Amino acid sequence: MKVLVAVIVIGFPLALTLSWAFEITPEGIKREEDLSPDESIAHHTGRKIVGITIAVTVLATGLFVFQLLRPRLTSTGAPSTTVNALPEKSVAVLAFANLSDDKGSEYFSDGVSEELLTVLQKIPGLRVAARTSAFSFKGKNATAQEIGQKLGVAHLVEGSVRKVGETVRIAARLTKTTSGDEIWSENFTRDLKDVFAVQTEIAETIVGQLRGQLTGGGDAKAKAVIQEQVQVAEKGGTQNVEAHQSYLQGRFYGDRNSEKSAAEALVAYQRAVDLDPKFALAWAGLAEAHVWECMYSSELDRTDFDKHLSNAREAAARALALEPNLPEALGVRAKIQLSFDFDWKGAEETLRTAIALAPTNVGLLTSAGNLALAQGDPERATVLFRQAVTLDPVNPAARGYLAMNLSNTQHFAEARAEFPRVVELNPAAPQAHGGLGLAYLFEGKFEEAVTEAQQDAARWAALVVVAPARWSQKRIPESDAALAELTEGFADTAAYQVAEVHAYRGDKDEAFEWLERARQQRDPGLLSTKNDPLLVNLHADPRWQAFLHEMGMDDAGEKNDGK
Repeated sequence: MKVLVAVIVIGFPLALTLSWAFEITPEGIKREEDLSPDESIAHHTGRKIVGITIAVTVLATGLFVFQLLRPRLTSTGAPSTTVNALPEKSVAVLAFANLSDDKGSEYFSDGVSEELLTVLQKIPGLRVAARTSAFSFKGKNATAQEIGQKLGVAHLVEGSVRKVGETVRIAARLTKTTSGDEIWSENFTRDLKDVFAVQTEIAETIVGQLRGQLTGGGDAKAKAVIQEQVQVAEKGGTQNVEAHQSYLQGRFYGDRNSEKSAAEALVAYQRAVDLDPKFALAWAGLAEAHVWECMYSSELDRTDFDKHLSNAREAAARALALEPNLPEALGVRAKIQLSFDFDWKGAEETLRTAIALAPTNVGLLTSAGNLALAQGDPERATVLFRQAVTLDPVNPAARGYLAMNLSNTQHFAEARAEFPRVVELNPAAPQAHGGLGLAYLFEGKFEEAVTEAQQDAARWAALVVVAPARWSQKRIPESDAALAELTEGFADTAAYQVAEVHAYRGDKDEAFEWLERARQQRDPGLLSTKNDPLLVNLHADPRWQAFLHEMGMDDAGEKNDGK
């Protein structure tokens, strides 16, 4: 059930635009700080996030008219921008500094930034640095100019939070990255007992100030426009303080992308919806957490898998019933359609809606790339994966998808350069080492393939390289042993990989049997079927086209012809 290009991922929503392409600026790499949450969170901490979230809506007003769509890219080259050509309509929201004595307030300060960024990503025409990359500067002493060039943005939103007893002070500022000049800043000191009213006051003030700075001022209707935008930006949220705090914890754990943290995220999201059943964002988070378990957990049996998938469907449906146009919920629904239902048309339609609401979300781009693979268009997939990496260069999932697709399309030199970056960013990512092993395998460097793959954190990812490599070296007993270990240990979770090994070895009957088993098990690895180099021995067999037809892949490429 492991995706061929699996890396620890499940970021929120998926993406697909009518053009399938955006102008993006290349970025560098920074490792994200490994944060340790303090479980003793102050009761009032979470309540401030909702109000501050709205502040980012200023950028909808000040940075609104930008090219949303452009003709589909046809090459696999990455868009480039010179060092001095930072797009004016671009911004990064850095992690707000926690100045409180209570280190548990880290959730609050992080939440301020992350929710600002989340709203910002929903603004058409605005280029926004992704969370992983923006947060990689947390605790660093980088200058505004350095950050701007690394992230490819012209503006920074920064801030700090200090909570003392029942009083909270929030400082926010807007900086121009090219010069380091501060455009605007303001401090807000309030009593927590009036938190919700104060949230709106702070948000509208920040929106008004930033709107004037970035657009040259407003007109008499500006206040009404801002108030309307504040209401829109609150979509899917909650007024329940404890529910919101649990939601922030769910996001924190989900961002860590490990089996342990995924289980903790499930608990936190479930607590949030129990506290407020009308909290749409929490339902979307819960659905995402269940999908993560389906795709990446190594502990599931078929009963557990079916239960998680059923729960994911239900949670996504609940979120969309509350907020039909919530991008986070649409993204989860599209992911289910894409990875488990193999409903290419349905996923495409859902993605179009989601990307119109959140045009620069990295999870959307990577999932759009996966849909392109299912539709038999690896070149377009590469373009989308490159864009995702450009938006979020420290995201191991985005880089893993790009690296694997480069390998599969025989861009071996680039693939060999990308995989070590994946390992650097997340050594525990499945196929970080195994993916590089596959690149060596496809190049005919069999011993290098085995040596590299054996370092992978996921045993199945190593075996799917070792078995074919030893087969090509005529070391048949070793190949048989690796295949036996893969089959016996991962039949319920890696049926697609078992099929790959059999296909590579020329065991066509067994390969088709395992492909069908993978289909019955809803294995998301099947997304790569049409362009998988390990399956090329099956292409001349009449059963190949029959299987593609069964998967709906024989005409998948015609489902999105750009018309």
